[in-house]
Amino acid sequence: MALISRWLPSLTLCLALNCLFGPLSDAAPPRPNIVYILLDDAGYGDLSCYGQQKFTTPNIDRLAKEGMRFTQHYSGSTVCAPTRCCLMTGKHTGHAFVRGNREVKPEGQAAMPAEIVTIPRLLKSAGYATGAFGKWGLGAPGSESDPAEHFDVFYGYNCQREAHTYYPDHLWSNRERVELDGKTYSANLIHDQAMAFIRQHRDRPFFAFLPVTIPHAAMHAPESYVAPFRKKFPEFEDKVGRYQGPEVRNPVAAFAGMMTLLDEQVGELLELLNQLNIADNTLVMLSSDNGPHQEGGHNPLFFDSNGPLQGHKRDLYEGGIRAPLLARWPGKIRGGSVSEHISAHWDMLPTICELAGIQATDTDGISMVPELTGQGEQQAHPFLYWEFYERGGKQAVRFGPWKAVRLEVNRNADAPIELYHLPSDIGEQKNVASEHPDEVKRAEQFMKQAHRPSPFWKFGGNAKKKKK
Repeated sequence: MALISRWLPSLTLCLALNCLFGPLSDAAPPRPNIVYILLDDAGYGDLSCYGQQKFTTPNIDRLAKEGMRFTQHYSGSTVCAPTRCCLMTGKHTGHAFVRGNREVKPEGQAAMPAEIVTIPRLLKSAGYATGAFGKWGLGAPGSESDPAEHFDVFYGYNCQREAHTYYPDHLWSNRERVELDGKTYSANLIHDQAMAFIRQHRDRPFFAFLPVTIPHAAMHAPESYVAPFRKKFPEFEDKVGRYQGPEVRNPVAAFAGMMTLLDEQVGELLELLNQLNIADNTLVMLSSDNGPHQEGGHNPLFFDSNGPLQGHKRDLYEGGIRAPLLARWPGKIRGGSVSEHISAHWDMLPTICELAGIQATDTDGISMVPELTGQGEQQAHPFLYWEFYERGGKQAVRFGPWKAVRLEVNRNADAPIELYHLPSDIGEQKNVASEHPDEVKRAEQFMKQAHRPSPFWKFGGNAKKKKK
């Protein structure tokens, strides 16, 4: 009975959606397959189609050449778990259930509620096969938010801490622990499982979520990918990086090798879609979960990983949250197009739902289908909002051309607000708050409107009450 009651909310949702939309008729256009690739800690400047000069990503660049490149897209948060929650649930961190990396022992992160609505649950109700391959971070093994509770198939790391090495002693296949020898490169195993899922479901609509671990620290890559960059960057050969797992010599070369391997895997995926004759009915999207990290020997300054932006991972300046977004759907998205549409990860839920014929409700997101296809009028957000409870507490708002940032919120809930005019100052170098008091007041109102208290995330005036 407990198991039945646990699933009643999801079953009710599925039945309601099926009754509302019913089976598609023969005359209905086919619903697209959806492949969503989420890089881990890749900065805005870490792809050559966004300006990377130290290495190239030709297969990822194909997504831009044959589709649309977004220049004002944002991640859900500035660290892993809350970004994934925003993406999966369509809500920003002002009231998303997961707003930070909250760990549990011995393995995993704190779970989302059993009844929470997510993209894969909605898509399953519409007849999609759903699979996730990579890193989860939203519910420990066996919890009410184990990835197998959301997806038909899961393969990869349940726990973010376990994903700190590319040579783990185990991964997870649904609820089964897969023992490994600690010498096998996990990114290759995960990629193979994703490809197998696509092959298996070629004849029905599928959603393949690929939250890959590259290029998160540690800087691990097979030597065959690193060796060419050792020759290219010999000045770093005496540098050593260590995060978790094996020590890395020349982590600069290793980072470039990781990105090259990832790019090859994207190329293999695109080629598979062609071989299966489903490329024209498959939307492929690629983004990153936050800005570039500075750990494990990674040198984001050398690679100019954040491009023209200020800040890195754990910052709410643009470098911590502005993310690449590429979208390719042959025949539906105009190749080589560039969009300045202001959007965020929480827009993915309503976008994907519209493509699948599902009505999305209770979301902060706005469907991007009109922007992607050029059909219909694209709506605009009145504002985008972020909050981050680490490092003193931070808030940020993007509204129109303006970006507002507030620091040390946990010490002072009314701390001064910094204001930047992004069209003329993309690097957020000049705080113009004193010159535009009305815009500062608007930003403050948006911050108050967006934040909702949570018993798990002490913030602002409540931060001093946080349990040790």
